[in-house]
Amino acid sequence: MTEEMKIRVETTLKNLKRNKMEAYYVDTKEDAQKLVRTLISKGDTLSCGGSVTLKQTGIYDIISSDDYNFLDRSACETPEQVEEVYRKTFCADAFFTSANAVTENGELYNVDGNSNRVAAILYGPKSVVCVCGVNKLVKNIGEAITRVKTKAAPPNTVRLGIETPCAKTGECISLKKDNPEMCEGCYGDGRICCNYVVCAQQRHVNRIKVIIIGEEYGY
Repeated sequence: MTEEMKIRVETTLKNLKRNKMEAYYVDTKEDAQKLVRTLISKGDTLSCGGSVTLKQTGIYDIISSDDYNFLDRSACETPEQVEEVYRKTFCADAFFTSANAVTENGELYNVDGNSNRVAAILYGPKSVVCVCGVNKLVKNIGEAITRVKTKAAPPNTVRLGIETPCAKTGECISLKKDNPEMCEGCYGDGRICCNYVVCAQQRHVNRIKVIIIGEEYGY
């Protein structure tokens, strides 16, 4: 990690704590796995949002193991069962996710389509554990907005097999404008950018825990 990145990480950690979120830095995904195991207890009810980061880091394998009561929407056979998992998630001991961006000001920026993920981040589960590679760090909300439109949403639409303009061009159609607004997009039925959430200072101290890994993961 460069000296500049070290300073950025330190600044981000300090400001996350100022915003009443617990913040951790680890060098590797293996270190993140060890840390995660200290944040949960055997038998806990756990859930997660769709996250490439959680799978790439091996954290998904931990939380979905037999040591925990994992609310697994991938095992559901009907939309009704999926909806039941979403609702049970609000009563979970811990919800795992990543973020679309983490600002150096100590804010989490997330954009969702179905929005079960951002809903659980905001309210419900006793604890929220947000795992991010250093590639998710940005200077401010302005950079976070651009990051979603160029580095997060386009590859996710490809991964999910959704036909949107950004899946074909690699960036949001709104970027053709000189000053695109945060919520501007393609307005198509397959659009995955529907609800935009910024987590700043928290009322429930340390409910949200952010783990920054000194490697790049996810979108």
